[in-house]
Amino acid sequence: MTYKIAVSGSSLNNCTKGAFKKAYEIGRQVALQHAILITGATIGVPAWATRGAKSVGGISIGLSPAVSKDAHVKTYHLPTKYMDLIIYTGFDYSGRNMLMTRASDGVITVCGRIGTLNEFTTAFEDRRVVGVLTETGGVEEQIDEILDLAKRGRKNIIFDNDPKRLVEKVIRKIRQNQRRKHAPRLRETM
Repeated sequence: MTYKIAVSGSSLNNCTKGAFKKAYEIGRQVALQHAILITGATIGVPAWATRGAKSVGGISIGLSPAVSKDAHVKTYHLPTKYMDLIIYTGFDYSGRNMLMTRASDGVITVCGRIGTLNEFTTAFEDRRVVGVLTETGGVEEQIDEILDLAKRGRKNIIFDNDPKRLVEKVIRKIRQNQRRKHAPRLRETM
């Protein structure tokens, strides 16, 4: 089965040094694991992840906040390069974020600001597997504390500072969850 992995992260460079290079490697590893990369079709972390996926022949789908290609480029000033398909949602950023996380089997968070936090919390509420690439800065540094304050557990949350290990762990966890979900239930016999 082909999994869809969303990469969520900062469109601006408020990240630690080397975070964009790690985002590139995340995208590369998603493609090497034969998964489809999904992003918010924006600059920064998502663009670097897209480049990484395409560097090894992966498939990249972008979900745009814009209503059309014209608005995507002229109003939002977003790129079209490196994506195999862009879906123009017309739902601005918050609506796009929800569609992106729900279209994915798992979400990987790299660095980030408030939009990334919105994508994280949506994925968390929807019980998606979420990987957090640590040591990348931004809101990523606060997620562990937010989870402690929320007191809702961390069953599907994976933290790692290595892109390759993180992607492998996320896909492994998705597989485990799907096996459990589809496992036949034992019937009580009397």
